[in-house]
Amino acid sequence: MPVVDTHCHATPYWFEPVEVLLDQMTRNDVDHAVLIQINGVFDNSYLAECLQRFPGRFSGVGMVDVGRTDAPERLAEFPALGLEGVRLNAANRSPGDDPLAIWRRAEELGLIVSCGGQLDAFSSPEFEEIIKALPNLKVIIEHLGAGGRDTAPYDAYRRVLALAQYPNTYMKIPGLAEICERPNPFVLPFPFAGNVPPLVEMALEAFGANRLMWGSDFPPVAFREGYRNALRWPMEHVRYASDDDKNWVFGGTAASLFRFGR
Repeated sequence: MPVVDTHCHATPYWFEPVEVLLDQMTRNDVDHAVLIQINGVFDNSYLAECLQRFPGRFSGVGMVDVGRTDAPERLAEFPALGLEGVRLNAANRSPGDDPLAIWRRAEELGLIVSCGGQLDAFSSPEFEEIIKALPNLKVIIEHLGAGGRDTAPYDAYRRVLALAQYPNTYMKIPGLAEICERPNPFVLPFPFAGNVPPLVEMALEAFGANRLMWGSDFPPVAFREGYRNALRWPMEHVRYASDDDKNWVFGGTAASLFRFGR
């Protein structure tokens, strides 16, 4: 099963250009990656350039300025750019008479929504209403729905996981350093031994492996455990029911949603 990284950022003017990401992918046997536009950038031309320069390696998720009244119309440009999705925030609403206009337009165009946001927004009834109202819109909840910000007994995170009842929802799992505090002093070789909250296992139970997908958060991951460990540690230290489940999380689910130029 190919390994797919579903959450990477690449720009020539912030973070790193795509060539640095390709080097990490090659070093760690990652076959494909989804390029996610960074917050506040609405020019998606570099994403489109990456898709053209490296056919078959990437899929792209762009952004629009949701506060503009013409934002839903601008989404119609995405397929021509080769983009398969749009990045929205769980709290995003459109101006005008229809607050869900941007979400409805994404559904009409068959775009995938990679959805960022805070724990309170993901766990809110208002976000659930969007999921219910647009059953044909595939929504991927980023970063475990910010579940790493919650504490046991994880009441808010459990409300996010309850969205798994809607078959159009998916979730990204990150590297373990997003949900674990860095120990001081540092422990080798695995710094989080005995201290990993069960957030990924809870997501596996709620969504099933075929609706979960791994995302590194390159290149901010370099400030945490680094790219290699963000891939290796969730593979080695999360309890999966089977190798088949692991294959879904680290490639199969993403390959079922994104075409990567196919």
